[in-house]
Amino acid sequence: MPRTKRPPVRRARVSVTGALGVWRVKIGRIGSAVAQALILTAIGCGFAVAQTVTGPVDGQIGLQPAATEVAEDIVKFHTLLLWIITPITLFVLALLLYVVLRYNRAANPTPRKFTHNVAVEVVWTVVPVLILVFISLFSFPLLFKQEQIPPAQLTIKATGNAWRWDYSYPDQGVDFASLPLSEKDATSQNRPFRMAVDEPMYVPAGVNVRMLVTSNDVIHAFSVPSFGIKEDAMPGKVNETWFNVPKEGTYYGFCQELCGTYHGFMPIEVRVVSQAEFDRWITSKGGELAAATPAAAPAAPETAPAETPAPAGAPGR
Repeated sequence: MPRTKRPPVRRARVSVTGALGVWRVKIGRIGSAVAQALILTAIGCGFAVAQTVTGPVDGQIGLQPAATEVAEDIVKFHTLLLWIITPITLFVLALLLYVVLRYNRAANPTPRKFTHNVAVEVVWTVVPVLILVFISLFSFPLLFKQEQIPPAQLTIKATGNAWRWDYSYPDQGVDFASLPLSEKDATSQNRPFRMAVDEPMYVPAGVNVRMLVTSNDVIHAFSVPSFGIKEDAMPGKVNETWFNVPKEGTYYGFCQELCGTYHGFMPIEVRVVSQAEFDRWITSKGGELAAATPAAAPAAPETAPAETPAPAGAPGR
């Protein structure tokens, strides 16, 4: 595989040393995060009604805002785990410090000679088991909720390619490829570079959407964090997941499985619109507005298509 140039990385310039320089770097990062947030907010200006725009933001630490019920449950579970693991981490740290200070060579020149302590071994076995059982009371229902797909009003097939996503609406007869916008096009349209695509995936709000995910070449992963979904796209196999987004807006995701040279140039853009706007979009694509029924998983592709050119935003393009 030919070697490619890595994308240039802009680094913050520090004009002075010491604490002042550190604070300037922090202020620069905060400003960058604010600017990115403003850009994401401006994307929805082209819609008829106020829209939600959700995607990764520069400098973001926490999870993206949840857009589905499943994602909300994931955030709640994540918060619960923080309350559990934080005291455990502090306890282990305190125990390590105590052992280091209390039983070092200077403080304990004559070490005790014993091999085990039954009471301690019982405690450090039973307590973790009880903690894991308690966590499972919340994790298993969430896992079942993610895996049990309810009756769907819309079925979409996403196929990963190196390096793009192809979408198919089998009940409506719509198929198209989705490629990332070049930096020039993204800037002219006031849309986020390396996140926006030329052909977004449209879904109606408040509808159960069944996603069929597969691949034509290597392993990819279809992921939209604000939906709480991440499904492997594997050649020769069709996986499935689902989501229901009640609020209209634009939501961004990415391929989250290292898949080759341009892995970072496989964005996912999902536009959640009203049913009327979705019908107009289907019509504009030459599709049919027949009532959708859950479609059977299509057979996995037998042969790989021709190699896709490098994405528009990739290095060297």
